[in-house]
Amino acid sequence: MIDIRYIKEKPDEVVAQLAKKGKDAAQDVEQILQLDGRRRALIAETEALKAEQNRTNRLIPQYKKEGKDTAAVFAEMKALGAKVKTNDDRLREVETQLEGVLLGLPNLPDDDLLPGGKENNQPLRYFGEPRKFDFEPKNHVDLCTNLGLIDYKRGAKLSGNGFWIYSGLGARLEWALINYFIDFHLANGYCQMMVPHMLGYECGLCAGQFPKFRDEVYWLETAEDERRRFMLPTAETALVSLHRDEILPEAELPKKYFSYTPCFRREAGSYRTDERGMVRGHQFNKVEMVQLTLPEKSDQAFEELVDNAERLVKGLGFHFRTVKLAAGDCSASMARTYDIEINIPSMNGYKEVSSVSNARDYQARRGMMRVKRASGKTEYLHTLNGSGLATSRIFPALVEQNQNADGSVTVPEVLRRYIGLDCIRK
Repeated sequence: MIDIRYIKEKPDEVVAQLAKKGKDAAQDVEQILQLDGRRRALIAETEALKAEQNRTNRLIPQYKKEGKDTAAVFAEMKALGAKVKTNDDRLREVETQLEGVLLGLPNLPDDDLLPGGKENNQPLRYFGEPRKFDFEPKNHVDLCTNLGLIDYKRGAKLSGNGFWIYSGLGARLEWALINYFIDFHLANGYCQMMVPHMLGYECGLCAGQFPKFRDEVYWLETAEDERRRFMLPTAETALVSLHRDEILPEAELPKKYFSYTPCFRREAGSYRTDERGMVRGHQFNKVEMVQLTLPEKSDQAFEELVDNAERLVKGLGFHFRTVKLAAGDCSASMARTYDIEINIPSMNGYKEVSSVSNARDYQARRGMMRVKRASGKTEYLHTLNGSGLATSRIFPALVEQNQNADGSVTVPEVLRRYIGLDCIRK
């Protein structure tokens, strides 16, 4: 959530910054200013009424002592009480409307981001070279099917399009990837968390996914008297809420967490004909990193998360690039994002396997997550997250980039101790 003081002080600047994200916020900002004006007027009027109540109330013992009739005083007290109640009701209504508009605004992009969408994304650096084959390479769907790694047909039979089953060595290879990611983060001093896969609405609100994107998750059917829950779309949604409504001592920051979870998304199994197999699905596995840090350490934490993601991909031997996203391609809650994109040969391009993002204080404001400085000052902390990594595109890239002429797949060296093989053959 954007600081309302900043909106009030620099409304035109807020509108201009959000325009970089493709958001026309002029009416929203105007409505915020109007609602805030009404809120402040109601508070001032109510305080004046309560002060009058106190003055009138003090007359009652005086009138009784002097033997005067107190009926008029009690009538005035009743009238003042009714006005206060009416104002309190109006104030709650205005504050609810104001919060709704504030929650609907996306985060402000960092100043150095280009405006617009994907067309203005900037590749920052490349690692390695694309694989060159001296034979006709197969795509990952055929490779995984021929080697018995993935069962697409039975996955669809169980759950419909956009689902698959890891089978035999495919399941072991997937688990090897997850173990490689987990060991990496543990060695880097991150705290492993095992979070619930079903979350309450407040988690989505804190992360910035709700209310706007509440229909993009899977909601569970519940009885009317039960708390409504949704299936987590990413572990970030849970991890960023760990310290919701808390004030952390400065000495405890940064908090560095990671978690492995399946992720559940309401998106089509394939948006394009080249996105076959497991490139885009309703359920996939991911290890997520999250940091809570001091505002002045925010940029340093971001670079650390980017470096972690890059080192994980380098360890697998992939050719990849790191891309700085334009403002309009960053998600609504994020101020900046770098994507790590790997080459999947059959797709003739790059696919994102990690997004590293800095939300600044946007999520912290929504979740009331603060830090108490050694000086005693309390302020909002910063939250960051990064995939470390998602497997649903790593797996296709792995089998395609490491395939051999005989249809076998060479296992990356960092995974061999987990799977116990150096090559997967039919």
